[in-house]
This record gives sequence, structure tokens and C-alpha cells, in this order.
Amino acid sequence: MKISYHGHSVVKIETNGTNIYIDPFINGNGQTDLVADDTKADIILLTHGHNDHVGDTVEIAKRNDALVVAPFELATYLGWQGVNTHPMHIGGAHEFGFGTVKYTLAFHGSSYTEEENQKIVYTGMPGGILFTAEGKTIYHAGDTALFSDMKLIGEMNDIDVAFLPIGDNFTMGPDDALKAAEWTGAKKVVPIHYNTFPVIEQDPKAFSDKVKPGEGLLLNAGDEINI
Repeated sequence: MKISYHGHSVVKIETNGTNIYIDPFINGNGQTDLVADDTKADIILLTHGHNDHVGDTVEIAKRNDALVVAPFELATYLGWQGVNTHPMHIGGAHEFGFGTVKYTLAFHGSSYTEEENQKIVYTGMPGGILFTAEGKTIYHAGDTALFSDMKLIGEMNDIDVAFLPIGDNFTMGPDDALKAAEWTGAKKVVPIHYNTFPVIEQDPKAFSDKVKPGEGLLLNAGDEINI
């Protein structure tokens, strides 16, 4: 399984010949190396409905005839845009041909802002994602505060790589993310959701250096690892 990071909260997983993107926010993301028009996706997994996570989902999904997996309300909204969706919700898991997806809690908000209509659309509860394939488990926490059930997530799952937000202001900051890294027990911890906007500027290297020795993993946009 190959995993790559592409700025903000964008993660790509390549497994069993399937290209999976989590939260493909590309246009407007000054931290990414991707070009939305060139992005080829078979599956898109979404943590929640904020514009900086839904990003270019509709365009990418339609062009590639990709399946979008999202919390129910968000999946319904995207279905109205002509996207092929599979709705899920917090605590639920589903085994797909490409792997198993399970939604976890995330303490945040979830809405999509239609700027042209000056309207905010409620898109259900936010979530984190546990993705399992090829005997490996990836935890993408989405946007979230620190919460004690991360201990339970770590106890119930053998997590190979955890993607944790460190930006502060909207999500956990570095100190809380260090505690999340400890509680999840992940073999590798990758910081995400930082430096895209001035209000979430952080030093990801300083964070990674503070994670338990051997577990912090700093990935720049475009970097990939095999697990």
C-alpha cells in the first residue's frame, strides 16, 4: 500500500490498483502539489462538509466516475450535485472491494458554504476515518479537537499511520495532537491541517520531533511512503 500527502488534509492511498483520495481540497490550497484537472480518483472519502475538505470532490468524481463515501447528510447533498455516493455515519463500517471504511467521532462542525448563494448548508456530523486494506490500518482524524475516546480508537485498532491535525484555532493544536498521538498508539504519526491559512501556521517539524522517537513522520506535499 502506498500513501502520499498533498497539503492541508489531502491524503492519497493506492491499494489493490485503486486510487483513493481523502478530502481532496486542491484549488485554493496553496500547500498542495496536485492539479485538480489532472487528478485521477476511483474513490473519494470525505471526513466532513467544510469547503476546505470537500474541495474539488464534485468535479473530480464526475470526471472519473468515482464513488464518494461520506457522512449521510453530506453524501445526500453531493448526490443532488450528480455525484455517485455511498452514505455512512459515525460508528458504522462498510467493507468495499477496495478496503473497509469506518467512521469515528470527530469534534468539529460540518457545513458547506455556497458563496454564490450566500448560504450555509448543514452536512451532518463530522467524522474521522479508519481505513483498512492489505492488513494495514490508516486513521485520518479529520478536523477535530482532542477527545478521550481516541484512547478507545487506539485500543480497538492496530493503527499503522495516523494523520492528525495540528493547526490549532479550528482543530487540535500541537500539544493536544501529541496527546492524540500517544492515545492512538499509531506506529507513525503524520501532521496535517497546518500552514494553509495564516491562522493555522505551525512548525510541523517541531511537532514531529516531539512525537515518541521513531513515530513522528513529516511528509511534505507529494511525499509518499509504502507500508
